[in-house]
Amino acid sequence: MRLPGTRYQEHGWEQVRKLLGLCSLQAFRQIEMHQVLDSARHAALLDAYTEAVAAALRASARSARGEAEGNSYGESVYELSLGLLHELQAQTTYWTVFIAAMASEHARSGAFWHDPAAEGMLRKKVNDMYATLRDKVDADSYIAATGRDCSPNKIYTYRMLDTAYREIAGLFAAWEQNAAQVGAILGRPLAGSPIEVRQMKTISGCKAEWIIRWSETLERFGGTPGPLHTKSKRFASLKNSPDKIAALLAEIGDYEELSANMDSAEDWQADAGEAALWLEDYWRVLGESAQAAGAGQPRDDRILAAPEPDEDDAAEDSDDLLDSGPLVDEEQLALEQSRAEDLSLPLRYLEMARAAQDAGSWTVRILRDESLPIRLAVYQKLLGATDDTYPDAWLDPATGELPTLQQLAALDQISMPTLRKRRNEAIARLQAAGAQ
Repeated sequence: MRLPGTRYQEHGWEQVRKLLGLCSLQAFRQIEMHQVLDSARHAALLDAYTEAVAAALRASARSARGEAEGNSYGESVYELSLGLLHELQAQTTYWTVFIAAMASEHARSGAFWHDPAAEGMLRKKVNDMYATLRDKVDADSYIAATGRDCSPNKIYTYRMLDTAYREIAGLFAAWEQNAAQVGAILGRPLAGSPIEVRQMKTISGCKAEWIIRWSETLERFGGTPGPLHTKSKRFASLKNSPDKIAALLAEIGDYEELSANMDSAEDWQADAGEAALWLEDYWRVLGESAQAAGAGQPRDDRILAAPEPDEDDAAEDSDDLLDSGPLVDEEQLALEQSRAEDLSLPLRYLEMARAAQDAGSWTVRILRDESLPIRLAVYQKLLGATDDTYPDAWLDPATGELPTLQQLAALDQISMPTLRKRRNEAIARLQAAGAQ
């Protein structure tokens, strides 16, 4: 499911949930869990938990699960898991609820976290904490992106409807094996292949009445009540509100169509940009080589050699390029080091990474007004997380790669959507400069 500002999608959430659960179990073995009984130690326990889980996540970053696709925006399961862990530090209410549940279970069962047989219970409590936090984070991001009110419960409703649509799509795809249930969903006996099977290509084509009937059929065909027909009050009003269901389905469908078009455009523009930059260098090298050959001078055939700056701009540019950015005072350096430490990067990461830039680089000249994290995001998009040309100071020692987009956004103190927007604008400037 895609909605404005949201990041956590069902197809990746299963792996995010499992990775956070596994890393939490590892953390519980390392930290002093008895502190759940001492309210004065809850904040310190959260710090210890966050540090231990972050270390376990980094160790899993290159595992099959960590590298798996977490959402349709290109973020990995590891990146989404780490992002949610950091949100827990900012949204401590969810930690408080979790601690209360742990203390309540301790009152019944003692120090159950030491019992290997209780791992399932621990995982469930962790899953509940992160699932509710996930919906809060996505709700806040939705509000920021649209300016419209949204609650965690509404996000959960969107997820339920998206899941319902996919369940119905699966039944439609295998309608011959599920003829009775598909007929009940459509509200009529089937006489051959139903036309709705071919017509419903996206969630926009799913009717609210089908959602309601699907939920109604689950107890008959699956043995358990559907989400609209349980004793829970969460979705009780929806089964009598097809218009509301239809509006929510339409919103999901409209944004998924829009974002899919944006993805296609971004992929095309990125490919075109890389080609334009390469061709610009290619024709420059050919021209310079021909001139050098005619003058009897040695030729430099390196495609990535930087073009000579214009004479009028040379003096002005040289001052800027000596530092590859504005001078940073001691207070700013201290703030940068604090952010780097929070992300488990070297304390002087930004300072050393700035110093490692090639001041004469064509890219640095074009992007001189952009922050270092934005420039690194551009390199990551165009060349990938690893490249032989990257200075060691740019790399995260834990992975040997550029920091993740999540880390770069945190270093720049901006949101992920803002980072992507500025990165794409910077790439567009490179494309325009390369075409001149």
